[in-house]
Amino acid sequence: MRLSIAFLVLGYVLSQFYRACLAVLTPTLKAELGADAGDLAVSLGLWYVAFGVMQIPVGEALDRIGPRRTAGWLLALGGAGGAAAFAMAEGPWGVHVAMMLIGVGCSPVLMAGYYIFARSFAPAMFGTLAGAMLGTGSLGNLAGAAPLAAAVEAFGWRGTLWGLAVVTAVVALAILTLTRDPERVAHAGPRGSVLDILRLPGFWMLLPMTAANYTAAAGIRGLWAGPYLDAVHGADAALIGQVTLVMGLAMIAGNFAYGPADKIFGSHKRVALLGNMVLAGAIAVLWLAPGMGLWQATAVFAVIGFFGATFPVLMAHGRAFFPPHLVGRGVTLLNMFSITGVAAASFGSRPVYEAAAHLPPAEAFGRLFLFFLVPVCLGLAVYLFARDKPDAAR
Repeated sequence: MRLSIAFLVLGYVLSQFYRACLAVLTPTLKAELGADAGDLAVSLGLWYVAFGVMQIPVGEALDRIGPRRTAGWLLALGGAGGAAAFAMAEGPWGVHVAMMLIGVGCSPVLMAGYYIFARSFAPAMFGTLAGAMLGTGSLGNLAGAAPLAAAVEAFGWRGTLWGLAVVTAVVALAILTLTRDPERVAHAGPRGSVLDILRLPGFWMLLPMTAANYTAAAGIRGLWAGPYLDAVHGADAALIGQVTLVMGLAMIAGNFAYGPADKIFGSHKRVALLGNMVLAGAIAVLWLAPGMGLWQATAVFAVIGFFGATFPVLMAHGRAFFPPHLVGRGVTLLNMFSITGVAAASFGSRPVYEAAAHLPPAEAFGRLFLFFLVPVCLGLAVYLFARDKPDAAR
């Protein structure tokens, strides 16, 4: 079982890398392909759209054919194929297509791991294991910062992407060869569907917070940190890589810290509420003081990265609602809402920033940070009324 998880974790490292790499590649892609920050916002949004749309068929596939074939084949065809397409891109549309393919390829890897956790381990362990996989997989965030900048300088961005295509194909082959599926669920009644999950009492109250909690961390780390640091602080690619590395480390620490936090606070809901309240406060600081110094901005980015990592807690909260035969569809439905929220924020961030582009850079980015703040506040307002189901009731 450990070997089954190991290569899914490596696949998730790649998933995190691909969604984070555009911030560092922004200056290079602008110079060579004419793809500016707005174009790359679309590319990142398309990655999340493809990833999100795939969650429904991925959930069906996990419950019907298991995680091995679902994750292995999609990562091979979409992930490795998309990286190769990226390496051959000749303009913004080439990047758009490549990121969509990569989104399809990365769509099953985290949920395949969660499916194995939910089916093969005690329910009380789900939050800790989910956080550990997220935290370890977030090493991809680190690889997408300073190490990526160094690789691009040494091998060029196209050579780096070709290398990533090979690595992705090798990881996919390892998943197909070494991952073992959990035993099938014996269920005498109807197999059920996503509609059955949506009918679960109280489940809807989790969805707005699930959709909002990752939007700021993903949008800032994955795309807007680079343009912000460039426009407001005059940062070059190396400095952008260093700052985003700090934020990536904070995101990893947050994932590991949130996993077992429900055992300390006695409630998934309480942990998620507190974490997202701090997250909202940090985004508000960026909104109100976008022209702060470089070190202060780096510290606030780190706070957003750490406290914006409540996804495993929200997944553990939702996991309590799912019967065994709907686990695959349940976890992927939650993931779809999370990823769709990020996609909507990525698409929406471009017109928000462009509408404010006539303002001084700091003020323009202040409005962008307000855009990321609003959905978190709305999600918190609904989540306050969510039903908290204790571990004993699982």
